[in-house]
Amino acid sequence: MKLFLDFLPIILFFVSFKWAGSNPEQADQLLRPLLSSISSAEIQSAQLPILLATVVAILATVVQIAYQKLAGKPVENMQWIGLLLIAVFGGATLVLQNETFIKWKPTVLYLAMATGFLLAYAFKKNPIELMMKGQVSLPSHAWVTLLWAWVGFFVLMAVLNIVVAYGFSTEIWVDFKLFGSLGATLVFVFAQGFYMSKHMQNNEQGDGQTQRESRP
Repeated sequence: MKLFLDFLPIILFFVSFKWAGSNPEQADQLLRPLLSSISSAEIQSAQLPILLATVVAILATVVQIAYQKLAGKPVENMQWIGLLLIAVFGGATLVLQNETFIKWKPTVLYLAMATGFLLAYAFKKNPIELMMKGQVSLPSHAWVTLLWAWVGFFVLMAVLNIVVAYGFSTEIWVDFKLFGSLGATLVFVFAQGFYMSKHMQNNEQGDGQTQRESRP
C-alpha cells in the first residue's frame, strides 16, 4: 500500500500525460486559465501533455502529504524534499513552458536521497537500519551493505533518467518514469529482501548456536 501511495503522483503524471495527448482541446481548456495567469508565453499544443501532467503531479504530491498529515501518519523528510523539488522544477516548467526542468526533477531527487544517506552515514547513522531495525535483525555489516546498495541504486536511477530524457522522446521518458522506475524499484526491493532473508537466517543460526554454547 505504501509503495502504491509513493508512486501515486507518478501514476497520475503518466495518466494525465496520455490523456492530454489524446484530448488536446480539453487539455487546452483546462490549462489555459492557469498558464495565462502565471506566464506570458504562448501555449504550444505540443507542450500540453507535459504541462498538464506537471500540474497534476504537483497537486497529487500536495494531496498525498496532506492526507498523511490528516491521517496522523508521519511524513518522511524525503517526501518534503520531493514536494519542494516538484514545486520548484514543476513551477519552472509551467512558467517557462520548458519541459527540461521537470525532466531533471527525478535526477535531482535521486541524488538528494543518495546524498542524504551518505551524510547520515558520515555521522555514524544508517538510515536503512533506523527505518527497519524494529522489524528486522541483521548483523552490522549487512546494514552497511544495504546502505551502499541504496546509494548505488539512487545514483544509477539518476543517471538513467538523464540518459532517457535526453536520448529519447518525451513520451518514452514518461513511460520510463513510470514503468522503468517502478520496475527497477520492485526488482531492487525484491533483491534486498532476498539478501536480508539470507542474513536473517545466518543471524538466527548464530543466535541459536550462541544459546546452545551458553547452556550448562
